Amino acid sequence: MKRLIFSALVILIFSSSSAFGQRIKKSQKSSLTQMVGQTEISITYYRPVARGRDLFGDLVDFNEVWQPGANNATVFEIDKDIKVEGETLEAGKYSLWSIPGESEWTFIFSNEHDAWHTEYPKGEDELRVKVKSIQGMHMETLAYYFPMVEGKEATLHFHWGETIVPLKLEQAK
Repeated sequence: MKRLIFSALVILIFSSSSAFGQRIKKSQKSSLTQMVGQTEISITYYRPVARGRDLFGDLVDFNEVWQPGANNATVFEIDKDIKVEGETLEAGKYSLWSIPGESEWTFIFSNEHDAWHTEYPKGEDELRVKVKSIQGMHMETLAYYFPMVEGKEATLHFHWGETIVPLKLEQAK
């Protein structure tokens, strides 16, 4: 009887700690740093997983503000001024938000860099840019990456599912 109770207690402890751990770490933290000319660009974000779900227009509503990441808001940091889609963004630390559309997205750089992914800091926008999305191969886990860096210019891709949003970046001066 003691052995049965002990076994049941061990199973309960391991199943509880496993479930607790899964609740905390559903999306893995990631970061990347890239030099574009003399400007250092760093992005820190959490990577949600598609898991067979329909993403844009279903899990993520079109035409509503959404934080492209999970957990803490994605942080975009630059040590010098840059141009994003031709618009100047001053050196600093920002949270990154978006408004997904069927073919065009708005990316938002917010001055409130310490934000939770479901709490858009209204009134803190530093810059908004519109970008046409493109279709690509399926990316199961959300990713940011630089497929092109050439001197003072680069393209930053946001990629999740089959949706890619390419942001053109360049050193401002």
